[in-house]
Amino acid sequence: MSIATKTGDNGTTALMFGRRVPKNHPQVEAYGAVDELNAALGLARATAPHEFVRVNVFGIQQTLVTLMGELAVANDDLERYAKGGYSLVTPAFTAKLDSLITEIETQQISFHGWATPGATPHSAALDVARTVCRRAERRVCDVQAAGFLKNEEIIIYLNRLSDLLWLLARWVETRVAG
Repeated sequence: MSIATKTGDNGTTALMFGRRVPKNHPQVEAYGAVDELNAALGLARATAPHEFVRVNVFGIQQTLVTLMGELAVANDDLERYAKGGYSLVTPAFTAKLDSLITEIETQQISFHGWATPGATPHSAALDVARTVCRRAERRVCDVQAAGFLKNEEIIIYLNRLSDLLWLLARWVETRVAG
């Protein structure tokens, strides 16, 4: 089977379980933005000089796969999705981010006011990921506004993730400067 199925040549794509929607459908826009975020995080992880960042970013990337899967399911198919053994985003996912934020905030991080991205290549990669995360969050808010989002924890997770990415970038800059 070829990756070029040609089923999207008419401007539609399939959600999980085969429901066809336009490629600019809010859910497609949202999981596409999260996919971009995952790629940006992949770059940040690949360039990370610190094991702490590599390990934590990889865990986040794995969670984003779960998040994208949930976004790619029509509300009418969510029960089928969960019964099929797929995970849904839960407050426990966000709690992991909260714990990591607390851990980083207890360390010595140097910044004054808002940081300008680009102090180091790696912190810049994390800042790019942060801005992509904010876009993904906005796209998920569009899904919510259109009535296609049942799980508001997805928005909470992305909001917290962007905060964490800002902190990680500052953590990296502090390690380089110190």
